Amino acid sequence: MKLYKVGDSVKGAVVLTNKIERVFVLGLDGAGNFIKDTNTPNIHQLLKKGVLTYSGQASYPTISAECWGSILHGVVPEKHGLNNDLIAAEIYPEYSPYPSFFKVIKDAWPDCKLAAFSEWEPINYGIIEQSTLHQAVSKPDEELVHAAAAYIRENPDLKAMFVQIDTPDAAGHQYGYGTKAYLDSITKTDGFVGVIIEAIKDAGLLDSSLIITTSDHGGGGDHHYSHGSDHPQDMTIFWGCHGPEINPKSQLEEGFKNMNTAAIVLHALGLAIPEQYDAKIPDGLFLE
Repeated sequence: MKLYKVGDSVKGAVVLTNKIERVFVLGLDGAGNFIKDTNTPNIHQLLKKGVLTYSGQASYPTISAECWGSILHGVVPEKHGLNNDLIAAEIYPEYSPYPSFFKVIKDAWPDCKLAAFSEWEPINYGIIEQSTLHQAVSKPDEELVHAAAAYIRENPDLKAMFVQIDTPDAAGHQYGYGTKAYLDSITKTDGFVGVIIEAIKDAGLLDSSLIITTSDHGGGGDHHYSHGSDHPQDMTIFWGCHGPEINPKSQLEEGFKNMNTAAIVLHALGLAIPEQYDAKIPDGLFLE
């Protein structure tokens, strides 16, 4: 990825122009790396020309608030301190030592459009700073993805969007992780991802966007119907991305952390990564 001179109108940026104009982060809650075990044509078609690993690692403990917190804020759970109870009860502070990538983007471009569409509503206020979001939506997954698709078509000038789809995790808790019903839910979720990808294409944004898709954690490790442990089945996740300036020959190292998403988002947009982030840019991911 080329480095550009800092522009006067872009505080904290390291680029003036960039082939990547926006970023989408599509999160499949509780999907682990099970996309390799069931039919997911939309995800695999997208990542065929991108980068994909089935051996990525979640943060520990493998619980949604801790893991989404690390993906969005770029630090380990011991630092961001988020848990399921806390994010359901408290709004994330506007100023913290560990800003989300949304906060960093908003500080650089105060007028930019940022959006979060999460089936699990506490993400939108308990993990993401409220001042950053142009749109924050929580609905059941099927309604959610169509609302997200409509937003993309109506706001092609958006800068970043996060989408959390809860269907896989709900199925894992109900039927057991790895069961046929659970795997079927991941295939269904792939259809939801397809709705969003189609909207990106319709808006003419595919060739200038970085699209990241991943899971927060897996499940069924220590307990067939749950997660939270350091068992490999709870810890191992898929992570993939597609977009300009991404090196399709890049091989993500074993143990790649999905927490790195925060740093990758900022680097893709040409923004400096906060020094306090634990998230890193994988060697060779971006074309030089």
